Amino acid sequence: MLNILAVTFPFFALVLCGYLATRRALLPQAAIPGLNTFVLYFALPCMLYRFGAGTPIAQLLDGSLIAVYLLCALLIVGITVAVTRHRAQGGRRGVGWNDAAFGALVAAFPNTGFMGVPLLVALLGAQAAGPAIVTIVIDMLVTSSLCIALSRLDGADEHGAARAAKLALKGVVVNPLPWSIALGALASSLDFALPKPVMGTVSLLADAASPVALFTIGAVLARSQMNSVSRTPLADYVPVALIKLVLHPLLVGGVGLGAIALGLPLERFTLTVVVLVAALPSASNVAMLAERFGADNGRIARIILLSTVLAFFSFPAVVAWLT
Repeated sequence: MLNILAVTFPFFALVLCGYLATRRALLPQAAIPGLNTFVLYFALPCMLYRFGAGTPIAQLLDGSLIAVYLLCALLIVGITVAVTRHRAQGGRRGVGWNDAAFGALVAAFPNTGFMGVPLLVALLGAQAAGPAIVTIVIDMLVTSSLCIALSRLDGADEHGAARAAKLALKGVVVNPLPWSIALGALASSLDFALPKPVMGTVSLLADAASPVALFTIGAVLARSQMNSVSRTPLADYVPVALIKLVLHPLLVGGVGLGAIALGLPLERFTLTVVVLVAALPSASNVAMLAERFGADNGRIARIILLSTVLAFFSFPAVVAWLT
């Protein structure tokens, strides 16, 4: 267990550094969008391209992995929406479709890009990158689009769903992460290598992705907490954080073992990777999406913050259990 903590501690420590730097005003809030831009448009795409180009194309097109992870993501979305909507319909203080949908997204969308890929590679080796990258694609293309569509069910505007679909599609098109993964997969399939000077530049940016991304996660969480004006009851966010950290990995593990028992060609190592992906804290970019679509960003930020704090203890425990 101590060996696992020795690997995971620096990752969470960098998140804490970003959080404290923002809370103490050492990092101005106005600088956070610049950090996000660097990570999202420069460092992280280079890291994903490098991993994608170094991963056999068959691993990136693993149908069994896609089926298991996608099914579990859909189930987590359905369960989270049902739990939060049931509270609203039961006469207690609950949430509408908009907040329920983004609560479901934050329960089903792990922080794989900013935290998961470098952390899993550090724990399990470079071969862990392939399955983790597949889960990123599923969460960006399917899970996010579904939850954005569900979030529009509250609106009386008949064009709400169509507008949400257009925004979701635009978000996918302008997001550099799917394109970097696709280019890496193409390079892998063609056995293509970038010229040495270009690859050197890509490697420098890729090496910067992990520390800057983790620091930025902490900064974003601190900013969301500092700017939140509403007080959210514990019952509105603690259950969702527990769904993320407990139910999600258990569901992925159970469905994966069931798929293996049914004869699907899902490797045990791949299942281990995706269970650990599911055990990661919630993706920090969901807070920005929630703000964009008018959801309760304070509630979403609390779910992300709580899941990140609890994951410092729960994630190493899951690693110890599986490895």
